[in-house]
Amino acid sequence: MKLLSRALLALAVACTASGAGAQQDYPNKPIRLVVPFAPAGAADILGRILSEKLGAVYGQTIVVDNKPGASGHVGAQIVAKSPGDGYTLMVGTIGIHAAYASYKKLAYDPAAELQPVMIFGEAPNVVVVPANSPYRTFADLHADVKANPGKINYATAGAGSSVHMVTALYELMGGTRMTHVPYKGSGPALIDLMGGQVTVMFDNMSSSMPHIQSGKLRALAVTSAARHPRLPNVPTIAESGVPGYAGTSWWTLAAPRSTPAALVEKLNRDATRVMTTPEVTAQLEKLGITITPNSPEQAANYFRTETVKWNRVIEASKLQLD
Repeated sequence: MKLLSRALLALAVACTASGAGAQQDYPNKPIRLVVPFAPAGAADILGRILSEKLGAVYGQTIVVDNKPGASGHVGAQIVAKSPGDGYTLMVGTIGIHAAYASYKKLAYDPAAELQPVMIFGEAPNVVVVPANSPYRTFADLHADVKANPGKINYATAGAGSSVHMVTALYELMGGTRMTHVPYKGSGPALIDLMGGQVTVMFDNMSSSMPHIQSGKLRALAVTSAARHPRLPNVPTIAESGVPGYAGTSWWTLAAPRSTPAALVEKLNRDATRVMTTPEVTAQLEKLGITITPNSPEQAANYFRTETVKWNRVIEASKLQLD
């Protein structure tokens, strides 16, 4: 028995040393960063910033791999089923981590098969219309939507995406109904919005801001509880006819559930360091994104709180997407 105990102890020590060595050697090859939406949206913007900055720190290429579809679940499932070795990571969203109940037939379990490394940041969405739209204010839009249920269409970054969820929250709280036109990301949705193929979009501020600044889009309202410093003259939805309304978008760095805790902690430290530099912070502030450093545990707790919130919206709206 003593010989067996010594052998088991030696094996445990060897395994621990091997795991520590593997982590110290990480990364020793390129990393795949799955962005489960089309290029040019908020998730893609954040993914490319992280890829550039963290790749420089690691001395390895971080390849951004856009895998759009099913509100991000196509790409998220790829990550969930990948080895937990730190070489396949993902930019996650509300739709993946907290509003997945709108899909009843997913081939994976987001809560059980993915884990957060960190929450990148949070931003309000902004209600935007083309520059030549007849709607000058959100009150104008709201009155027309109320008077013509289902006749006004709106674009989203995909069914069940954060853009969709904040719009569904408006419909629920405002007692309104519009026609949903889903895309595979904010990039293609904004192209059609600016081209007049769709009427309105409750888009992520980061992807709409350049078009607002160029004059191609008009901002009618922000979805946060208070006005945003980047758009101080743009009122909130709550100010504009829907009292109590508030909803924001957030993005994560996530990994397969099987990723060791020590590696998750390392990724959290390194990603936090590069995403909170003055250069990156200023870049993100211009896009309306606020970065707040957080631990994997804090992110997981936030997921649970947000899941309760968005499940209420999904249930009340009878939102089923498959």
